[in-house]
Amino acid sequence: MLRIKNSNKISICILKEIINNQDKPYTIGIIGGGQLALMLTEAAKERGIKVCVQTKSRNDPGGIKADSVIEADALQIKGNKKLIQQSEKIIFENEWIKVDKLKQIGAKNFSIPSLDSLSPLVDRISQKKFIDRLNLPSPKWTTIQELKKFKNKNIDNLKFPLMAKTFKGGYDGKGNKKIKSKEELELFISQSSTEEWIVEEWVEFEKELAIVGSRDIKGKIRLFPIVETFQSNKVCHWVLSPAEINHEINLFAFNIFSSIVNELDYLGVICIEFFFGKSGLLVNEIAPRTHNSGHFSIEACNSSQFDQHICISSGLNPPDIKMNCNGSLMINLLGLRKNYPMKIEDRINKLSEISEANIHWYNKSKENFGRKMGHITFLLKGTSQEKRLVEAEKIIEEVTLIWPSPHD
Repeated sequence: MLRIKNSNKISICILKEIINNQDKPYTIGIIGGGQLALMLTEAAKERGIKVCVQTKSRNDPGGIKADSVIEADALQIKGNKKLIQQSEKIIFENEWIKVDKLKQIGAKNFSIPSLDSLSPLVDRISQKKFIDRLNLPSPKWTTIQELKKFKNKNIDNLKFPLMAKTFKGGYDGKGNKKIKSKEELELFISQSSTEEWIVEEWVEFEKELAIVGSRDIKGKIRLFPIVETFQSNKVCHWVLSPAEINHEINLFAFNIFSSIVNELDYLGVICIEFFFGKSGLLVNEIAPRTHNSGHFSIEACNSSQFDQHICISSGLNPPDIKMNCNGSLMINLLGLRKNYPMKIEDRINKLSEISEANIHWYNKSKENFGRKMGHITFLLKGTSQEKRLVEAEKIIEEVTLIWPSPHD
């Protein structure tokens, strides 16, 4: 009879080996179940790829069309383990994950992008340090911890206003605070945890731009056209593609994108957001995932951002990206106030009557104020940027009569 010492260690090794080698029922597992997971699942279905989603409820947007749902919070490790056991590859709806814990349960071998690629991007401080290390142009910044060491003279030399941002988890304008004076800064510092916020210089910009693209296993980069995003109370209201920028700025953005994904050895889809103005092109934030500014690609391109990510994650060769129209307009449908006179069903019906409207509804359970409930995309026919902008403004006027921005 064979006797084995250290049976616990061996059994763990054997379990990992079984997980690595067993046939799994789902090609892709998605951690998170919001609208991005929904559109990833839709893209997977078009390619005949089976998907399992980990989310709190199978009624969440990402659970509706998934082949299987693990009902657990995206950060629950027990749920992550089950997803890994059932899925060949793991992808993430957003970057706010627990990298160390995922590595401990063996997710490092299955995740797209890799956990090592994600590590520098999961919070704003590590992102800022990564951007600085590559010597890329971006707003000057510091931490609250460093500001607390400043003497009064140093604070007097600061130029106001400043922008404070949460260390982790902020999106759609949440977790941002404008600081207008020395007195406001001192009060803010006294009330803030040393790890909760960073503070950036205030940027006066002419445009907010974004570029979404992918990098595959062979290191080939594919890029969607750079878009211009238009905000309403710090939340993206609409996106125009392509953006009106000159060749030099276009090339510079492409070079920044290439530098970032190559340095990270990144796999999958990623978005980089920029400010553009008197200071030139500045990197605002990096989102290592599919992104709201790339939703136009579902109708406007031969391969959407979701299709690119699914192809790369499942080992398929993604198509080279081409726009199949002159331009596009994507409008976010944001939740309105409770007493808004027109019901959701009536708004959707009226929007569907607009010529050539492509409506994407996320099936969220509640219409909370400012919440992304869906989006609507139009392909533009104008042969010049000026003509497309006029066309877009007419469409925006027609859409907002039915579904206005909640912040207007």
